[in-house]
Amino acid sequence: MSRLYRAAPPMLFLATAMGPVSAGVPHLDDPLRFFAGRTESVSTIKVIARKPYRSNTVGHGEIGADGALDLVQRVEEDGRPAFERRWRIRKIAPARFSGTMSEAKGSVTIDEIGGRFRFRFTTKSNFSVEQWLTPAADGRSARSVLMVRRLGLKVASSEGIVRRVE
Repeated sequence: MSRLYRAAPPMLFLATAMGPVSAGVPHLDDPLRFFAGRTESVSTIKVIARKPYRSNTVGHGEIGADGALDLVQRVEEDGRPAFERRWRIRKIAPARFSGTMSEAKGSVTIDEIGGRFRFRFTTKSNFSVEQWLTPAADGRSARSVLMVRRLGLKVASSEGIVRRVE
């Protein structure tokens, strides 16, 4: 289960440009733009039968000429060596994004639903990950709730906040 730790928390996804509010959740006009520059996130990860631990992530992202986001994150988790996570995400349709992440097997899918973003992917060690990101009204942060499952059973969860850093 050691690879499980690296499944959480994935990219925390929002934008600085705010649009109309839908169902009490701010709408984000361009979620990829939030990660052009520096972001930081802090979360608490809970794995079954283990003590909860903290994860701190610093990301540096760029939007390429093709419009895709390239994001490199340095992840530091209590009691473990720091590691790097890489993302490449592009918009494929209205309210739909897809791409790759260094710890995922296959593609990462991201859907905007009611102003929130749902990430889904499978890790290389066959854990299913679903993450919901809810943008804050300030347009500079979001709440993340993540669930990790194996064979349909919840084996880990994470809650945290991501912020854009200028």
